[in-house]
Amino acid sequence: MYDPSKIEPKWQKFWLKKKTFAADPKSQKPKHYVLDMFPYPSGAGLHVGHPEGYTATDIVSRYFRMKGLNVMHPMGWDAFGLPAENYAIKTKVHPQKTTADSIVRFREQIQSIGFSYDWDREVNTSAPDYYRWTQWFFLFLYKNGLAYKRKAPVNWCESCKTVLANEQVVEAHCERCGSPITKKNLEQWFFKISDFIEDAEHGGRKTDGLLTGLSKIDWPHGTLEAQRNWIGKSEGLIFKAPVKDTDLTIETFSAHFESCYADTFVVIAPDHPFLPTLLEGIKDKEKILKYCETLLKKRLERGFEEEKESEGIFTGRYILDPLGNGELPIWVASFALADYGTGIVKCSAHDERDFAFAKKYGIRLKPVLFPSDPDERKKVEKGEACYTDMQNGILTEPKEFNDQVAGQCREKVIGHCEERGYARRATSYKLRDWLVSRQRYWGAPIPIIYCEKCGEVPVLEKDLPVELPGDVDFMPTGESPLHRSKKFQNVKCPTCKAPARREADTMDTFVCSSWYFFRFADPGNEKVFADKKLMNKWCPVDLYVGGAEHTVLHLLYARFFTKALHRHGYIDFDEPFLKLRHQGLILGEDGEKMSKTRGNVVNPDDVIKRYGADTLRIYEMFMGPFEASKPWSTKSIEGSYRFLQKVWRLAEENEIVDEPPSETLNRLLHKTIKKVGEDVERFSFNTAISAMMILANEVMKEKKISKALMENFTLILAPFAPHMCEELWAMLGHKDSLAYEPWPAFDPELVRDTTVELIFSVNGKVRGSKQVEVGISEEDAVAAALADEAVQRHIEGKKIIKTIYVPNKLVNIVVA
Repeated sequence: MYDPSKIEPKWQKFWLKKKTFAADPKSQKPKHYVLDMFPYPSGAGLHVGHPEGYTATDIVSRYFRMKGLNVMHPMGWDAFGLPAENYAIKTKVHPQKTTADSIVRFREQIQSIGFSYDWDREVNTSAPDYYRWTQWFFLFLYKNGLAYKRKAPVNWCESCKTVLANEQVVEAHCERCGSPITKKNLEQWFFKISDFIEDAEHGGRKTDGLLTGLSKIDWPHGTLEAQRNWIGKSEGLIFKAPVKDTDLTIETFSAHFESCYADTFVVIAPDHPFLPTLLEGIKDKEKILKYCETLLKKRLERGFEEEKESEGIFTGRYILDPLGNGELPIWVASFALADYGTGIVKCSAHDERDFAFAKKYGIRLKPVLFPSDPDERKKVEKGEACYTDMQNGILTEPKEFNDQVAGQCREKVIGHCEERGYARRATSYKLRDWLVSRQRYWGAPIPIIYCEKCGEVPVLEKDLPVELPGDVDFMPTGESPLHRSKKFQNVKCPTCKAPARREADTMDTFVCSSWYFFRFADPGNEKVFADKKLMNKWCPVDLYVGGAEHTVLHLLYARFFTKALHRHGYIDFDEPFLKLRHQGLILGEDGEKMSKTRGNVVNPDDVIKRYGADTLRIYEMFMGPFEASKPWSTKSIEGSYRFLQKVWRLAEENEIVDEPPSETLNRLLHKTIKKVGEDVERFSFNTAISAMMILANEVMKEKKISKALMENFTLILAPFAPHMCEELWAMLGHKDSLAYEPWPAFDPELVRDTTVELIFSVNGKVRGSKQVEVGISEEDAVAAALADEAVQRHIEGKKIIKTIYVPNKLVNIVVA
């Protein structure tokens, strides 16, 4: 009788005791590094959505071990950060205890599903022996000019009482708690991720940029595009012009310069550092600067809400436009951003925001780009409509391009401006440096000390880790809780030994997860974060699986860390993850996302108790395409359970004989072996299971079952249902685990079809079909078509003009 409650714990203990899945660093087999995005251990434990990705990577890991590869498949815990801290705040229990308890719970649940992890490589980001190296990375970046502190407008979550990176803000709300985001001006630490957008050479070593690198990795198209869009590369022109009655010149950036002859005014950001200089000698300077403070205050209060109506003030200055548009007034505008382009923009009638601003303040407009429709053109000419189509619009200026389509003469406009010295080519990006400071307790302390005499001093590497104090009140107040620990704060300067204080902010949890995949290569190393030889042996990660929600968070940051290490000679590769796949959501039975508030969460413990872990694994992979979202169904899981019972009965209730299977069954077996292997490699797990279900149904028809067939069937099913298959393998007379048994080979001759379905059509319309031998001659194919009753009815009384034969596919009879 199939009893998973006895079989599964038995094999789980066996695998752990024997260290069956430990990766061998000395093996000469080709390596294959398979990695899951490691989880946040929370008090709630796993729900059935979590194991979906883990099951897929486990199937792939088991498959490639059987294919003869040295597979490294580790697991660890992303234990720092807001999820763990918020749970601790909710329960009023220290996060060190709640996190440790959660890790125990998560580990037990994961092991109960039978995943083939190498548990000797387990890491915990909240352990001092791990975050010691997170702090080392901070110092590595700091010493190479890639970590710096500055005052800047930052994203503030009032609920979480901390700042957030741009990537952690979703539609003006905190991606963690959903609260609205506001802006604050604060001194914060940043990592210089913008230094890695484009390719660069350093010490004779070329490192591909964040953009170029996307072309050499196998990632989902949507994820690649999301990263490109987040980086936001814009190629345009920088125009240079003198400021009237001064010795000053200004530069403005434009990505849509085709209509540059329409420019009639200039706007500058209210917080632009050049603004006070520009206003020197202006009577109303103080009034203007005070107004700018008002604009900035409104921007901070507004946060990420879209500005309903732009505001501005005239500076009293003009530029002398080299393009012949005369004196163009310079305005301060609320919509101008100091950190985009040059922070100063030439404006025209062909941008909706510029158009509205000009209408509001009575600024002259001069359209030079028009639609082809005469009536619509008149509206643009009269200033009644704003026309913005830079691709299809018709230009009137410059005169050299009169009546030409703007999108077709972009390069010509560039040449025109460059030749006359009006402008030069330039590139701008949306990506901003990564803000890593957090005003929270549960994170890696930033290893910086402040000394009145020496200023900003990095902690000495020999003094790492800078440990979190355990006696701090971790309740959030908006100020880092580490400020409240005198023991933590009061230190000596590493340089001059004078009294000093520590940095009180902790690091964003994404810093911890930006390098963890390196630590898995050498988790016990106490001298370095990982040995170079071992990193270059195991990395990059061959297969990475996790949620698409990390598209511009973890994935972008991990690429940055990898490229920084590559630039400075630590590793031989500059992309961390060669192949990436995202799992779809498993929804509740109501079709909604699983959550406690909806009451639709399914606990995997309950499923395992009733059906076993193998059934859970089979069902989750059979529900539908891996990347698709699909609802859980308590009724449908019964089918997966019955399938495993059926396979069990094949071995338990039938006579197993040392005879080959019938030719028909043997052919189906080999086709199944081929399909399952191919489907595993392309993540089509549902169709692989379907093929094995078909094979099981055919084997059930046999009175005696070939031992060779049953062995091969067990081996291809093993990655999907490992506990039951280990037990079946033992029942078939084998003493050793099947984990490293060779994947069954298929005979190419046996998987080749001997018959095909030949379609019959009359005048292009399908009228019938017939199974025929592969390679049937044209004469026999046409004869078969003419003998078909349905074809005969449709050609009766008509003249056959010709017949068309597509070998092994189609016979078309043309009649009149």
